[in-house]
Amino acid sequence: MHLEHTSESIWQAYAPELRRFLRRRGFDEATIDDLLQEVFLKIHVGLPTLNDGRKVRSWVYRITHNVALDHVRAIRPSAVLPEGLPLPEPDVVRQTRASLSVCLLRQLERLPAPYREAIILADLQNTPQIEVARKHGISLSGAKSRIQRGRERLRKLLNDCCELTFDHRGQLSDYTCQTDSCDMGG
Repeated sequence: MHLEHTSESIWQAYAPELRRFLRRRGFDEATIDDLLQEVFLKIHVGLPTLNDGRKVRSWVYRITHNVALDHVRAIRPSAVLPEGLPLPEPDVVRQTRASLSVCLLRQLERLPAPYREAIILADLQNTPQIEVARKHGISLSGAKSRIQRGRERLRKLLNDCCELTFDHRGQLSDYTCQTDSCDMGG
């Protein structure tokens, strides 16, 4: 018998072992807490697209691995910073990411379902585009177009409610969000 998975049941079943998984890879407890929050946010958002509940374990570990890898890539220094450059406090960075994540998810929910589902699969779950095409019953070029159009619509929604600043590598470096316009109904 196959039981339907919920975000809470997945959290209860996997949080302790994912914590050990991340600890064995050298992350400290505060970072593990942040990574697990991001992992379970992606699981919660992506759960409706999980087609085969028997593969939940590999799906959860793939998400965890990708989140950890993205974190390592993000903190890898790309240039020598000048002495005395003020860096944001870690708590501020965590709060900023959490706040922007809420805004992003609100805007993602505003997208039409085909675009939203394609972005969740491709960008949040790192599903290959050919697999996105298969799950949606469309061609590979159709999936690529859907993902691209969804990203463009999401970018427009975000630009309408937030002022985003990017660094020289195209990475988000700062943002200012007008909370009223980021509300789902606003």
